[in-house]
Amino acid sequence: MTIDAVIFDWGGTLTPFANIDLEDMWRLAARHLAERHEGGDEEQLTRQLMDVERAFWDRTAADAISGSLGDLLTEATDVLGCDVTSAVIEEAATQYLDGWTPHITHDPEAVETIIALRERGLRIGLLSNTHWPRTFHERFLERDGLASLIDQRLYTSEMTHMKPHPEAFRAALEAMGVGDASRAVFVGDRPFDDIHGAKAAGMRAVLRPNGDVPAYDVQPDAEIERLPELLALVEHWERRG
Repeated sequence: MTIDAVIFDWGGTLTPFANIDLEDMWRLAARHLAERHEGGDEEQLTRQLMDVERAFWDRTAADAISGSLGDLLTEATDVLGCDVTSAVIEEAATQYLDGWTPHITHDPEAVETIIALRERGLRIGLLSNTHWPRTFHERFLERDGLASLIDQRLYTSEMTHMKPHPEAFRAALEAMGVGDASRAVFVGDRPFDDIHGAKAAGMRAVLRPNGDVPAYDVQPDAEIERLPELLALVEHWERRG
């Protein structure tokens, strides 16, 4: 079996796992709103905004319909009845991303692994469940020399569905020009979103175990601890094919 492409998850796979939430952003927005609305309570507004985010993620987990940061801010604006979007743009755009910059570090073996996979003639992709805009991710990928090595980078904030929905994986395969899903390998740290989703789409699925994400009863095609282990796996599958 020839392998044509390897598609990576982002958080927890190409980067060490970071439990990224929006509390800091919500708090900045709440402070902004409280200062501009008489009687506004920063703590109460922060709690309301975080409740909106939790409900947003609970819903997407149930139906796999994707959403962007813009969708989330629009929902928060509707629920609170005040312009959360403008508050975030004014307060968070200059602080939120800079605040996360020290926490986002790519695996130090990612570049050499992807270069070695490319040297074997493989196309490289990325498919990330996120409501961050593309520019947030691209900033970190470019900083660490990965953007130019990943042929197609897909973010569910720009898509109709998120992993594990088959449409997310179909979009990735189409972007990569892979007609036969069995000729693509997906690498991720989430048993449900990544492994179950990729296998259901007909792909080979490699789990990079992460004790901080929920378990799911699914059997990956292989497990790795370090990214360079992918090279031997791909060689093994191609030799057996």
